[in-house]
Amino acid sequence: MSWQMPWQGLKREAAALIAARGLRSVAQGALAVDFSLYARTLGWSARFLGLTLGVGMLLGAGLTALVGPLSDRLGRRRFLLVYDAAVLAASLLALATPARTPLALAALVGGFGRGANGAAGPFAPVEQAWLAGLIPVERLGRVLSFNMAVGFTGMMSGALLAALPGLASKGPAPAAAYRPLFFLSALSAALVFAVVYRLPEPAWGLRRGERTPLAARERGLIVRLGLVNTLNGLGIGLVAPLLPLWFALRFGRGPGTIAPVVAAGLMLAALSSLLGGRWSGKVGTVRTVVAMRAVGLGFLLAMPWAPNFGVAAALYAGRSASNRGTAGARQALALGLVDGRRRGLAASVNSLSIQLPRALGPILAGLMISHGELNLPLLLAALCQGGYLVLYPLLFASHDREGRGRATQPPLT
Repeated sequence: MSWQMPWQGLKREAAALIAARGLRSVAQGALAVDFSLYARTLGWSARFLGLTLGVGMLLGAGLTALVGPLSDRLGRRRFLLVYDAAVLAASLLALATPARTPLALAALVGGFGRGANGAAGPFAPVEQAWLAGLIPVERLGRVLSFNMAVGFTGMMSGALLAALPGLASKGPAPAAAYRPLFFLSALSAALVFAVVYRLPEPAWGLRRGERTPLAARERGLIVRLGLVNTLNGLGIGLVAPLLPLWFALRFGRGPGTIAPVVAAGLMLAALSSLLGGRWSGKVGTVRTVVAMRAVGLGFLLAMPWAPNFGVAAALYAGRSASNRGTAGARQALALGLVDGRRRGLAASVNSLSIQLPRALGPILAGLMISHGELNLPLLLAALCQGGYLVLYPLLFASHDREGRGRATQPPLT
């Protein structure tokens, strides 16, 4: 079979869903950098910020547990429309007032500061299942990796926009300089709502009233997936949401210098996602994930000992590229573990088992930082990521359908 670019031959609906991800990701990238810096300008403590981010993730995890399986029965489109309408409302609320309580509420609903790489927040499993149903199984890894690359590219663009508050003032950026970013979030949510609204409702997997229990093998694989993702999610949560704050406290930098660093990491992540999708087709998803994330673990371990901002920034960018570049390949493997009619369930388990422990991460990291322990969250995250690297190949090497690691068991249809 001749090799083709991942975007070639996509159905119109699949291309529209990928474009919607790109639109969402710009605002998400800007607020992933600047929300914690904005909150610090408003006088929020690291403890309250971490609690806000963590509670938002816990609420999102609760929704994730429900919407994936429900979308297998009720359809996909309505869930994404509800999500984008909620983000629009939250963005308008944050734009209207900087008061702590309404802003915290808006952050809970809109996911500000958490950065979802363009995904539909807690409704991401619905989006994944819809997109996967439009892609031939042999192209799933490459197209999902391309989908992630689009999200990373949009996040990079948003991260560059996040530098504007710092560039607009000679000293520390005032709170008012950050608020236009919520207008960007409102605009992107409105545009995505319009894109999704025009799409036809896809045919979903299970018919109304149908009861098809998971096979014993599928159930075992889902349990394994949830267990190994727990380590991954906790490691992500300990580092990612409060990393801009870590740069600000460790090196005394503001958005004008932090935002370009985050943008560089996202640009490299987009490239590595495309490469990861191609490599997984040659050597297998599991081998690709282990190799790339082992490199990322090395970068993470080195960050606490960085002697200056430049070295820390380079290590961050390398870690971002190595870790995030495997996301599409890991999604493809997870969605391939079950019958095609159960992809909403598989996507929910894959997302939920990351989100729940990830929600604890910023709460724990906020407490550590508030007690002056800036580097401890990074070291604990490295421990979690190391455990993940050991378990992932042990549990899933024999179920890898791509490259040399192709599973010997018959494919699920």
